Amino acid sequence: MKQLYGHPKSLRPIPTKYCGGCGHGVIHRLISELVDELAIREKTIVTNPVGCAIWADLYLDFDSVQPAHGRTPAAATGIKRVLPDHLVICYQGDGDMAAIGTAEMIHAANRGEGFTTIFVNNAIYGMTGGQMAPTTLVGQQASTAPQGRDPGKAGMGYPMRVSELLACLEGSRYIARGAVNSPAHVRKTRQYLRKALEAQIRGLGFTLVEILSPCPTNWGMDPVQAVTWVDEQMIPVFPLGEIKNTLPPGSGKGGSSEGVSP
Repeated sequence: MKQLYGHPKSLRPIPTKYCGGCGHGVIHRLISELVDELAIREKTIVTNPVGCAIWADLYLDFDSVQPAHGRTPAAATGIKRVLPDHLVICYQGDGDMAAIGTAEMIHAANRGEGFTTIFVNNAIYGMTGGQMAPTTLVGQQASTAPQGRDPGKAGMGYPMRVSELLACLEGSRYIARGAVNSPAHVRKTRQYLRKALEAQIRGLGFTLVEILSPCPTNWGMDPVQAVTWVDEQMIPVFPLGEIKNTLPPGSGKGGSSEGVSP
């Protein structure tokens, strides 16, 4: 009998520290499965900064570096330049990447740096107490916006669409947005991730996959409410799909990893 599913070798079999209903664990599994399929585990490095992303190296069983808050793109740039034959993954949340790390990510994308960013967008600061993030929706409540985000109030502004912003830069090659709140969305997000990682392996330039992820604890919801909220509230503001694809025709169709070599 052929085994269709099992525990990825690149994912440590340990209990999770994430809150119930959090999407980070699903994303970790997708990363681990793809690293195993691409047979590049011994040459994979994840850079994961302060925030909920900082726990990624507890679960991903390959090398990791923990840069300072927001500085992940700078660290990933240095690692990829020194080790160009390695798969370098920049794993960031929205508070980290879209706030303190905005300059680093914009300039890395504009330079066309050859790493892949996995941008986890749950529209709020997760680890530090549920503060309003650059991606927090209009009207969404946060600990620093208890009455909801109001663009008319000084200092609040509008939700930042990071993927669309980076897509405007000539140095970016592949940018997509997926979600992990349903099986169908998980499968599609996996395809985006595989295409981005394969593009990096082939040296095609800067790639990024944004992933909409539930955060029931800081949203003040149960997990079922949270996955519904992604569909009803987040996706209309952050539409899913490939936002930019300037890869060569036929790149990353998601088939066999045969012939993919670092």
